[in-house]
Amino acid sequence: MSVRELVVLGTASQVPTRHRNHNGYLLRWDGQGLLFDPGEGTQRQMLRAGVAAHDLNRICITHFHGDHSLGLAGVIQRINLDRVPHPVTAHFPASGQHFFERLRYATAYRETVRLVERPVAADGELDRCAAYVLEARRLSHPVESYGYRLVEPDARRMLPERLAEHGITGPDVGRLQREGELNGVTLDEVSERRPGQRFAFVMDTRMCEGVEALAQGVDMLAIESTFLDDDAQLAADHGHLTAGQAGAVAVRAGVRHLVLTHFSQRYDDPAEFARQARAAGYDGELTIAKDLMRVPVPKRR
Repeated sequence: MSVRELVVLGTASQVPTRHRNHNGYLLRWDGQGLLFDPGEGTQRQMLRAGVAAHDLNRICITHFHGDHSLGLAGVIQRINLDRVPHPVTAHFPASGQHFFERLRYATAYRETVRLVERPVAADGELDRCAAYVLEARRLSHPVESYGYRLVEPDARRMLPERLAEHGITGPDVGRLQREGELNGVTLDEVSERRPGQRFAFVMDTRMCEGVEALAQGVDMLAIESTFLDDDAQLAADHGHLTAGQAGAVAVRAGVRHLVLTHFSQRYDDPAEFARQARAAGYDGELTIAKDLMRVPVPKRR
């Protein structure tokens, strides 16, 4: 059975707390695992969350601030220690190539796994496979930062009652799917479009075009809300979003499930982030992320 869920490994911003580890998020997408922003302590959080090195197919770094990347060295070494049987692809801002290399070779270890480096230098498509297309968009932060968007291709859902009306059964169903027409019956007459699911990951950034583009029409948006709205100027000065801004983005973009994370240690009441996102008009599914929680991607419409 396919699994699509976000496993939250850490939710703190610059400074971890007793209850929040530095960043780390694993997106399980059917048989693949995409690890986003492994901050310090990610390897231990993976153990606590039941995530193995073998589960990782991609590592996606938004930017090279420590709370988003210092765990990379340990994760890479664990991948090699466990002899993961498949290549692992790493995406990160091209301007941070030297940071990536320093983290990759921070200490001595034996390389046993092929790690494919795919730096991000511009907006657009990064890679595609049968299950999804991975895209990136530039964000607005003091250092170069990119957000990521996963898009499942649209498909067709066959309608059994329509097939029966036209007497199409067995191998003829597959033939109709391949050829688009069979004995005068078109594929459109016996099927309907099934929109692909979409996920976006938006970390450290001010409001910008990239945020809006990444969030547009996604089923799940994992987005930073470092500050509360009273500190909006502080957020802008440091290249971050508030809870209200994240909620407003989700409203404009038609997001189905909003996951707020990356919280400043200055705040004691996580519920206030939810209140401010709701006050911005967001009425869809809302999760205030906690370490080690699992958040299912919404079921298809």
